[in-house]
Amino acid sequence: MIANAFAVALAGIGSAQAQVYPARPITMVVPLPAGSAFDVTARVLAERMRFSLGQPVIVENVTGAGGSTGTGRVARAVPDGYTLCFGGVNTHVINSAVLALPYDVLRDFEPVALSATVDLLIVAKKAMPAKDLTSLIAWLKANPNRASQGTGGPGSLTNLAGVFFQKETGTRLERVPYRGAGAAINDLVAGHIDMMIDLAPNSLPHLRGGAIKAFAVAAKARMAAAPDIPTVDEAGLPGFYMSAWQALWAPKGTPMSVIGKLNAAVVDALADPSVRARLADLGQEIFPREQQTPPALSTLQKSEIEKWWPIIKAANIKAE
Repeated sequence: MIANAFAVALAGIGSAQAQVYPARPITMVVPLPAGSAFDVTARVLAERMRFSLGQPVIVENVTGAGGSTGTGRVARAVPDGYTLCFGGVNTHVINSAVLALPYDVLRDFEPVALSATVDLLIVAKKAMPAKDLTSLIAWLKANPNRASQGTGGPGSLTNLAGVFFQKETGTRLERVPYRGAGAAINDLVAGHIDMMIDLAPNSLPHLRGGAIKAFAVAAKARMAAAPDIPTVDEAGLPGFYMSAWQALWAPKGTPMSVIGKLNAAVVDALADPSVRARLADLGQEIFPREQQTPPALSTLQKSEIEKWWPIIKAANIKAE
């Protein structure tokens, strides 16, 4: 009788804890540097989520090892909903193919919600003779190894984009790795490199100023922030889709009631007009409401792993 009463009491305590979640501030770990597209989105969401959750959501940048340091911290955290990871294709797809990780990107996390995606643009220096994507590819084929392509370091999305572009077009370029997007885009503006496949927020200010030219957006639909840029399907490179999608995860074993509250807070934030306007200004596209769910995030992550891991391994891409 005593044992049964104790068990019932414990169950009641656990139920009460779930009902009052969150009872204290939540930490949202961003495993990439402050000022990155992931960091900016995380901060916009965190600020709005506190209204739904009734507690502050504190963004903490935990960088290192291509994002695996912060991601690993969340994988090892107590699964109580108070330590979350805001990452995406880099942290939860690419890293697992280029690094020996002490965690599993699928088995050690609970998906919470997809948030937004940043399109990639195929851009070139202003003096590039090609007028459109078809003529750019033709020029590159006629001039193998003459053109240079700025990328991030090994294991980055932009480096993978460079590999994928050459594979799909049958071209050969000299890939020039940079530690940061700022240095790369500055060299493109200065004409020191010939082209890039870059995150749209990095390129858009220079495109609007006429300092570089854009050939296509690597997506199925045109960008709301730059509707004059054709899609790769329209420009002559069908199916060349790449994006820096972003999402929220919790440690494996986090109660589903907690996941539900976190997902509702993200959904509410993404429906807020001020949040939508802020992300649109940054060149980000918010996922449709029906895709802002844990199952949708799980499905996308698995499909991206199936797409990119074979390409990464065939190209023998390894992180530094």
